[in-house]
Amino acid sequence: MAYILGENKPDSDSSDGCPFCRVLDSEQADEDTLVVARGELVFAILNLYPYNPGHLMVLPYRHVADYTELTPEETVAVAEFTQQAMRVIRSVSAPHGFNIGLNQGPVAGAGIAAHLHQHIVPRWGGDSNFMPVIGHTKVLPQLLGDTRSMLAEAWTRT
Repeated sequence: MAYILGENKPDSDSSDGCPFCRVLDSEQADEDTLVVARGELVFAILNLYPYNPGHLMVLPYRHVADYTELTPEETVAVAEFTQQAMRVIRSVSAPHGFNIGLNQGPVAGAGIAAHLHQHIVPRWGGDSNFMPVIGHTKVLPQLLGDTRSMLAEAWTRT
């Protein structure tokens, strides 16, 4: 609800205000910043406001807003990390499907439009019920830190 109400919503137009860039510049451990895996050009991080357990994002290290701004190498890296994320999530929690997508610009639903990020959302049959429809809330059966640990461990094995 804090996210919906805009509390602590970052001003991410510049890399200084970008929460993703702050994570990369942080001296905190990946466990504390919810980074699941790091590659040469991209990284995977859990969504702080997940739609479902295991909802993560793949981002380039470089602060770019638009998919067309990616280099060919970054485009490949995003695709390969997305494939790896799907394999890892399948090995950990056996979802029935996925929503995968990029929201380009605030009007398209990008909460942090200034730093490109691709969502990988695991889905299960019946994962939407009366809670989000009537109660306007989502129930997640797992803490983010626990989810991050499971995915990070599986990332190296998968």
